[in-house]
Amino acid sequence: MKTKSENFIFEKDIPWEPADPHVERQIMGYDGQIMLVKVKFEKGACGAPHSHYHTQVTYVESGKFEFTIGNETKIVEAGDGLMMNPDIEHGCRCLEAGILIDCFSPMRESFLKQ
Repeated sequence: MKTKSENFIFEKDIPWEPADPHVERQIMGYDGQIMLVKVKFEKGACGAPHSHYHTQVTYVESGKFEFTIGNETKIVEAGDGLMMNPDIEHGCRCLEAGILIDCFSPMRESFLKQ
């Protein structure tokens, strides 16, 4: 498995891949310590509740989302950010179509094709 992306990553060269129903992602860069991923949601799509050992920071590039992190639920929109500590359950529902920018540490190996 490749463990490092190229130094320059051009959006036009990276295919969108299915993540969940009505959700696609683009892996924008990674090495063993960090990974940047764009996630595109259609209105009504859900990021099913889940947890992982990675730290995750998310920036809302566009759209509007209802996010639950642990026992707290809030509405976030373009310009907002979220912090998910390791092993905390989190998920979202897309209220207005949009894109999230996720940063994971360490990288999410499961996102890479074998």
